[in-house]
Amino acid sequence: MRTEATGGSGHDLRHHGDAEVRDDGAALVDLAVNVRADTPPPWLREEIAGSLSSLAAYPDGRAARAAVAARHGLPVERVLLTAGAAEAFVLLARALEVRRPVVVHPQFTEPEAALRDAGHAVDRVLLREADGFRLDPAAVPEDADLVVIGNPTNPTSVLHPAETIAGLARAGRTLVVDEAFMDAVPGEREALAGRTDVPGLVVLRSLTKTWGLAGLRIGYVLAAPGVIAELERAQPLWPVSTPALAAARACVAPRALAEAGHAAHRIAGDRAHLVAGLARFASRGVRVVEPAEGPFVLVRMPDAARVRRRLRDLGYAVRRGDTFPGLGEDWVRVAVRDRTTANAFLQALSTALPSPAHPPVSLA
Repeated sequence: MRTEATGGSGHDLRHHGDAEVRDDGAALVDLAVNVRADTPPPWLREEIAGSLSSLAAYPDGRAARAAVAARHGLPVERVLLTAGAAEAFVLLARALEVRRPVVVHPQFTEPEAALRDAGHAVDRVLLREADGFRLDPAAVPEDADLVVIGNPTNPTSVLHPAETIAGLARAGRTLVVDEAFMDAVPGEREALAGRTDVPGLVVLRSLTKTWGLAGLRIGYVLAAPGVIAELERAQPLWPVSTPALAAARACVAPRALAEAGHAAHRIAGDRAHLVAGLARFASRGVRVVEPAEGPFVLVRMPDAARVRRRLRDLGYAVRRGDTFPGLGEDWVRVAVRDRTTANAFLQALSTALPSPAHPPVSLA
C-alpha cells in the first residue's frame, strides 16, 4: 500500500464499462456493466411512465427528497438529490475548498477525474493485491482534507468494515464514501448511510445500479446540512428530472426496499456460483479477489487483453481492468449474472484462456 502523487493520471479515467457494449458490442452478453439484469421492473416502469403527464411543469423535488430522508432516518436538510452519483462527484470537486484530496484506489475513477477537471492535484493511496485490496487507514496521509473511498469498492468487490472507514474521519477533513453498490449487499452491512456521528462524512448513493436506471440518472448525497447547502449552490436549477424524481420516491418505498433485499441475497448466491466456476481455472492462472461482496468480481488472468478480445469473438463483454489506478493489463471485472449466463460465460472463458494444459472443461 503506497501513496502516489499524480501530475498526469497515466490512466483513462473516463473509460467505463458501457464502452465495452457500445456500437459493435451492443449484441454481446453484457458482463461489463454493473447494472442489475432485467431492470427496471414493470412496476417501476409504470411509476416512471405515470410521471410523464407532469412534464409541462418544472420538477419539484421536495417529495422525493423527503422520501429519501425518511428511508435513512434523516432530516431533509441532510439530503441532496443528484443526476446520478457521478454528478455528486462533480459538485464535491467544484464546491468544496480542499488543499490535499486523496482518492483510495483501485476504485471508480470518476471522483479523481472530477477533482482533476476542477483543477485539483490528486494524491492516490494504492491498495495492494497482496493485502486483498483492503484498507489500512494509516496509509492515508494525515494532512489529507478530502478522502474518497468506495464501499463495497468498484472494481475490487471488497467490503470494508464501516468502523475502519469511519476511523478515517478527522477534524477539518471531508470523508466521501461511495456506497453506490451497498444495496446489493445483504442487510447493507457496513453501511454508513444515515450515520450522523462521523465528522465530515459524505455518503453517496446511486439508484441506477440495482434498479436499471442508468439512462435516467438518479442518485443522492447524505451529509451535514452545511455541506448539502454548499453542494446545492453549485447545482444548476432543476437538476433532477420529473421522471427521475418519481423513480427516487418509488425506489425508497418499503416495497422496493424489500425487493432490493431479496435481490441482494440472490446476487450473493449467483456470485458464489461464478466464483466457484472461476476457481476451476486456477491451474491456468486465473485468480479472483476474495471475499467478493459486490455484484461483480475482479479477476486476474494471464494475457487478459487477448482473453477479452477472444471473449468478444465468442459473444461476451467484460470490463478491462487496466484503466483503474493500481491495476494492470492482467485484470478484468466480471458482472454477476444468473447461473445459466454464468455457465455459458465460463464455457467461453475455457476456450478463450491461453494454452490449456488439457481440453476445455465442460461447465454445462
